[in-house]
Amino acid sequence: MKFDTLIQNARVFNNGEPPVTEDIGIKDGRIVARGHRLPVDLATDVIDATGLWAMPGLFDIHTHYDLELEVAPGLPESTRHGTTTVVISNCSLGLAFGSQRKDSYDPIVDCYARVENMPKSVLKACADRVDWSTSADYLTHLEGLNLGPNVVTMIPHSMLRIEAMGFAASVERDPTQAELDTMSQLLRDGLTQGFAGFSTDALPFHYLANQPNCHKTIPTQFAKYGEIKRLTQEVRNAGAVWQATPPKDRPLEVFKTFLLSSGRLHGKPLKTTVVAALDVASNRNIIKLTRLLTKLINSRFFRGDFYMQALGAPFKTWSDGAVTPLAEEIPELRALNETDLEDVAARQKILRDPDYIKQFRAMWLKGKTGFNLARLKRWLRLEDYAFDRDFRNMTVDVCPLATWQGQTFQALFERVLEIKRGVEPRALTAEEQSLVEQDFYWVSDEADFMLQVLRSFDTKISWYTITANRDMKTVRRLLMDPTLLPGFNDSGAHLTNMAFYDVNLRSLKLAAEGGEQDVSYMVKRLTKDAADVFNVERGTIYTGDIADLILVDPKQLVDYDGEANVVRVFRDEFQHPQLVNRSDEVVPYVFIRGHTAWRGTEFAPELGHIQLGQLLRARHSNSELSTDATQVKAA
Repeated sequence: MKFDTLIQNARVFNNGEPPVTEDIGIKDGRIVARGHRLPVDLATDVIDATGLWAMPGLFDIHTHYDLELEVAPGLPESTRHGTTTVVISNCSLGLAFGSQRKDSYDPIVDCYARVENMPKSVLKACADRVDWSTSADYLTHLEGLNLGPNVVTMIPHSMLRIEAMGFAASVERDPTQAELDTMSQLLRDGLTQGFAGFSTDALPFHYLANQPNCHKTIPTQFAKYGEIKRLTQEVRNAGAVWQATPPKDRPLEVFKTFLLSSGRLHGKPLKTTVVAALDVASNRNIIKLTRLLTKLINSRFFRGDFYMQALGAPFKTWSDGAVTPLAEEIPELRALNETDLEDVAARQKILRDPDYIKQFRAMWLKGKTGFNLARLKRWLRLEDYAFDRDFRNMTVDVCPLATWQGQTFQALFERVLEIKRGVEPRALTAEEQSLVEQDFYWVSDEADFMLQVLRSFDTKISWYTITANRDMKTVRRLLMDPTLLPGFNDSGAHLTNMAFYDVNLRSLKLAAEGGEQDVSYMVKRLTKDAADVFNVERGTIYTGDIADLILVDPKQLVDYDGEANVVRVFRDEFQHPQLVNRSDEVVPYVFIRGHTAWRGTEFAPELGHIQLGQLLRARHSNSELSTDATQVKAA
């Protein structure tokens, strides 16, 4: 047999099995041979993989690539890190029913703008391309794109509600029985067509971006327990997966809702994957409750099928002024996020309102002064908000005043006080002196300082903080926990607020601290286990399998520092900057369906211009699609 590609002497990790050193032969998009000393003279392309790891292409199980696929279907920022399959339509948002534009509402723009921190201009440009209106047509559309990685998609609850009820009603009232019947039928149809599951959302960060609804959360959050129970029963019946986020401030409601996974209470376990198992710095109890919840639901008594998604990196978020995902949780910061991103004047008016200033100061200083319950909760790391208000942990990344870049807010606050006292701090420039004298001389405490930073710079200042996962030993324990599922990466969302495209590699690096056995375990978690959760046929590299395959350089991996490799680039597709990652020497080869997508430090010319990956229609245990010809095509 001749080979299109022959990979020699790779250390092969596959499906949790002990690694072996073998050759791999690829022909017509499939792995056609594995073994020792496969004939070189029969290969068109020979790759010496001595010292490299070979493994199935990695899954990214939590992305918001729905819109990027319409303008950059090659998904280069994931492909370069070895991701060959992405799951879209998370957190109740997606394009399953088209643009859904009606009665002056633009649901894609209205829902995504604040939830995923994307400029409305970017969203509108993507929405303008939408030319379908049914879930079946959406799958056909995806099958026609020049995909880089494979795509798995779900039915998004917010858009399902809008489809059945109309936008206005979806955020005003409960559905009628007829509307609930319509939702059930549309969901059932989608699962039969090959959608992998159903996504909902209950996080207190997710608000609409249209007037007069900017104070309201997205449609899925208006659904009561009965609606969720009815719709997840459709998911249970199909053997599909429910992806959800919890109402984090209501623990009893969290427990009740996620007991829907219980086979004992509902006759059959419901496969459920939930965002996210994070070690939150401001509240140490959250991760403990998360693990306890998982153990209880999956116990022999409840017989659940429940997975919390874990992030294999520090939860580092950037803020463009006050615009950041976590700010939405706090009313005083949310007021600034309710304005359009481009509306500087509206934010300036709010920041100068005397009543707002009082409210902001009370919020910022809560728990920092005096002896009271709030102070005790802050000291015990049991605060209500995930947002970190500690100046020592807030670092300026980009600022019109260049000398402030790389400084913590604490250091800058102290500099301002020094200048006010007439003490000249180190490296003081005339520009900084002028700014402080003009804008900051009134500042007396850190609440004043924060208010003035937002006034002086608005979104032109970008600063970051690590809100969760500060201790990497704890992160490793979470990743290695078999009841959790690695993969909360949020790729494609929050253009300038997050950069987790490389987190699967960071997870592999943490696993490698325990040797090859732990690497083998993590490879399975990032490949075959993810494929099984979403009921798609990928995740292994046995003979006969589709050749979704990557090579990893373990020496480069051990030295890789993901935190030091975040860069800000301008994406032509969006006409907007984006925070991304660079791990160029860690993954020397990425193959998708046997095609080279990434080689060395460059993309293949074909990426995004021909179809490499495919839409993966799910094969549910009870779905009519399990023998459908479409799935045969996808395989």
